[in-house]
Amino acid sequence: MAPSETDWIDALRAHRKAHGGKKTAEAIGYSQAVVSAVLNGNYKGDSKAVRQKVEGALMGLTVECPVVGELPRNRCLEYQRQPFAATNHLRVQLANTCPKCPNRRGAES
Repeated sequence: MAPSETDWIDALRAHRKAHGGKKTAEAIGYSQAVVSAVLNGNYKGDSKAVRQKVEGALMGLTVECPVVGELPRNRCLEYQRQPFAATNHLRVQLANTCPKCPNRRGAES
């Protein structure tokens, strides 16, 4: 069953309550300020990307990557942000595949 529009906010709030802002920020790869802004409803950045990080890192949701197979949503976003490295076979494959992948950041889902 797919998470609802607020499940990820609830998971983020619960994680921060249980582990604190610093650990929560580290878990999703954002700053404490972003976590706070999201939870206060005034985040101006890409909330879809934050949601995907929360769903992967805190809720265990995965995507099917055409290159590496099933992986957490947050790891998919991390792969997309890695710089191209011609000496790294995986990064070459990802650089060629990510721009046209339905899981890419900003793609409609």
